[in-house]
Amino acid sequence: MTATAPGRTARWVAGARPRTLPASIVPVVVGAAAARPAATTWVRLALCAVVALALQVGTNYANDVADGVRGTDARRVGPLRLVGSGLATPAAVRTAALGAYLVAALAGLWLAAIVTWWLLAVGAAALAAGWGYTGGPRPYGYRGLGEPFVFVFFGLVATAGTTYCMLGRITALSVLAGTSMGLFACALLGANNLRDLDGDAMSGKRTIAVRLGRRGAGRWYASLLIGGFAAAAGCASWRLGALVVLASVPLAVAPIRAALGDATGASLLGVLARTARVQLVAGVLLAVGMWATS
Repeated sequence: MTATAPGRTARWVAGARPRTLPASIVPVVVGAAAARPAATTWVRLALCAVVALALQVGTNYANDVADGVRGTDARRVGPLRLVGSGLATPAAVRTAALGAYLVAALAGLWLAAIVTWWLLAVGAAALAAGWGYTGGPRPYGYRGLGEPFVFVFFGLVATAGTTYCMLGRITALSVLAGTSMGLFACALLGANNLRDLDGDAMSGKRTIAVRLGRRGAGRWYASLLIGGFAAAAGCASWRLGALVVLASVPLAVAPIRAALGDATGASLLGVLARTARVQLVAGVLLAVGMWATS
């Protein structure tokens, strides 16, 4: 630690990775807009948001512990990591992760009591997926399976699951909107892995970016963002206002250009922030467009 190290509160906020948190909240908002029930059940919506946000924070802390202990973060060039930087012990960060997961579990229990008890199985799967991303003896994030799990849980489950909690059923619109949200969330992970490609390769972390190489990883990232916009625009088949999402396309030009270029490591730091902005703005526009039109 140095004199410039962040304060106690600031370091824990940074460790929660606030730039990634829209990946949890935006799909819930989009799922509610897809449902657009006659009388919105605000308690259910709030509980969905708490579950999603707490799962994201818990997973971020769990990832911090696992990568820090394995030494993966020793070569990273991205934002602060608690264990890797020595600002917190693995035990403290693990406790924070479990605390966030406990919040998600309690909110999920309340939601299941209101909607249906089988939601507990979905919640248990989400908790296991969050912990197993980089934790446990065979972390799937180290084998290039991060994007499929992110697509399922931060896309389909978060979006269509919210619609189900609002309406009592899953709709085709919510699945397509969830596909869009899942692709945007995968683009966020892809931006992170593109930046950390060299360090991950040296640490034995075989992400999709590492497997594809610098050029292939850039094209993979671009395809995820483009696919996200295409799926969002497809929602216009049910709600014409969904086309307003295309107003956010210009925000994707700069990060796609950077990803397709030759920059590596620290030179790609801005791509993650810009990708988070794309996801947030596109998700909000999609939600507003779907809510306002039929």
